[in-house]
Amino acid sequence: MIRVSIITVSDRSAKGLRKDLSGPALRSKVETLGWKVSNQVVIPDEFELIKNSLISNSSGVCDLLLTTGGTGFAPRDVTPEATLAIL
Repeated sequence: MIRVSIITVSDRSAKGLRKDLSGPALRSKVETLGWKVSNQVVIPDEFELIKNSLISNSSGVCDLLLTTGGTGFAPRDVTPEATLAIL
């Protein structure tokens, strides 16, 4: 059984101003494949928070870590940079 963690990075969704649609869509696909979602979170676009969430979710919590959101062209969209920082 493959265990999956899903991290949605979105200021507005983290504040409850917008419904997270991409995280649940990923969850649906993962479950369709017969895999288990071991953790699903929504966090704001904060560099250190993203890094810490990636680290904590990859420490034996899952076999596959998926992120969604936080990849736009605004200065606060730092998911790729935070991911690169821990690779």
